[in-house]
Amino acid sequence: MNENPAPEPFRVAALYRFCRLERFEELRAPLAAFCCGHGIKGTLLLAHEGINGTVAGSETAVAELVAYLDAQPELAGIDVKYSQAAEMPFHRMKVRLKREIVTMGVEGIDPLESVGTYVMPSEWNELISDPDTIVIDTRNDYEVALGTFKGAVDPRTATFREFPEWVDGHRGELENRKIAMFCTGGIRCEKATAFVKSLGFDEVFHLKGGILKYLEEVPADRSLWEGECFVFDERVSVTHGLEEGEAELCRACRHPLTPAERASPKFSPGISCDYCHDSRTDADRARYAERQRQVELAARRGREHIGS
Repeated sequence: MNENPAPEPFRVAALYRFCRLERFEELRAPLAAFCCGHGIKGTLLLAHEGINGTVAGSETAVAELVAYLDAQPELAGIDVKYSQAAEMPFHRMKVRLKREIVTMGVEGIDPLESVGTYVMPSEWNELISDPDTIVIDTRNDYEVALGTFKGAVDPRTATFREFPEWVDGHRGELENRKIAMFCTGGIRCEKATAFVKSLGFDEVFHLKGGILKYLEEVPADRSLWEGECFVFDERVSVTHGLEEGEAELCRACRHPLTPAERASPKFSPGISCDYCHDSRTDADRARYAERQRQVELAARRGREHIGS
């Protein structure tokens, strides 16, 4: 008897490009139509400074999208990192117009004018193992909580807008040091390094392709990465080889949770976790419980519940 073949995994593409994209508003409708017409889901951000986003679809559809973007003169040479997902990791397709494709909120910071020195994943360990190097994780606190590089500084920022203030308050610690920064896919560090260089620091470096490229290329037995890497889709996290991790989201507060955190008595699927239990009311939890009941009911019927 013939067995049904295993379904093909979805291809996930994290992409960005800084450029002078004056016609970004005009690109929104045709880009959305292209993605929807090819069964692609995810989020793409368009701004004067370029494009940023993560999408998923069949291997053929994603390849055609990248070719479509690369054919736009301003976007030629777009930076793309690929991974896989067993199930579609997005609920819908969104193309949004923004002031910035990664929001720092500091006027005049332009990665096209000045940016840190790129360091390839194969050379990253040597740089961050140098005692003269200070290693800074530029991601948000909830991302860092899942994993980071050994010895990295966590600025404990809730949003990237807080990063410039953190740098300003720690300038003394950065003096006469090599400054190595990293983020998920590389885009945040384009602005982070540009900002730090604007303050007069010269030896500023960032990981080319971000954590995703490092986890893809550097074997686990030579890795200085500890934990899992948070990703902004339903996979929640990835680990070495870009395999899907074990983290799950708290559906009440959207904080990523490790298996150990899900063992907490304050964790209830879809209702609460250690991070939000004490800040929610009984009415909140009752509402979340009803939503979770609807999610589970939809799953038993073989349907997708958008609130899941």
